[in-house]
This record gives sequence, structure tokens and C-alpha cells, in this order.
Amino acid sequence: MRRPIARAGPLMTVLYAVCANETSPGYSFYLDELDDTEKAKMNTLFYRMGEQGRISNEQHFKRIEGTDFFEFKNHQIRMPCFFLPGRLLVITHGFRKKGDRMSPSEIARARRIQQEDYEYFSTHGV
Repeated sequence: MRRPIARAGPLMTVLYAVCANETSPGYSFYLDELDDTEKAKMNTLFYRMGEQGRISNEQHFKRIEGTDFFEFKNHQIRMPCFFLPGRLLVITHGFRKKGDRMSPSEIARARRIQQEDYEYFSTHGV
């Protein structure tokens, strides 16, 4: 299975991570949990990242404090992600943030998905 593509732009390609069981939590969250308006807002952020290679507004994209992860943000919707060489940005999963700080369990989930994604693509070579 290939990583599902959120946006392939000239400066960055935004993809969804794939787990060992060949599911994609980020893509599933996008398809199943977001309504059309929320999808359109996230697509705008993916488009901007693909076209410009960055999003300067920290209200929409920023580093997750104390980690090597970043997050796409739209109000309570969060989609953690990490960079790979070759101008790739990989979304691990998505969730609705309830409090002021990101839950340690969501960071742990992002790390687990990142590790599974690395292992999957190092053994399957795709």
C-alpha cells in the first residue's frame, strides 16, 4: 500500500502515514470524522503547504512543543505530522483537541504511528 496523498504540490507533498496493519489513521480521520466544511479548511492548509512549502501562521501550523512533530490546526481539529527527506510531510492521525495542551497520549500515538510507518516502508520498499 502506498501512502495516501493529501496534496502533491511543487514545494512539498503532504501524505498520510500507513500503519503495520495497512490502515491510515490520519486518512480515516479525514474521511470519517470531518464534515465537508472541515475537510475544505484542512484541504486549504494542505494546499498551502504543498504550494508554498510552509505555513507561517502558527494558528494553522506549528511545532508540537518538546517534540519533533508538527500539527495542522483548525480550531479544535489537530493533525500531527512529521517531515521526511525529499520534501515530504507525513500526517500520523487526527483528533479533536479538548483542552489547552496536547494530551501525552496523542503524542505517544503519533510516535507509534511514525514508527510503524517507518518500519512498513523500510520492509515493503514502497
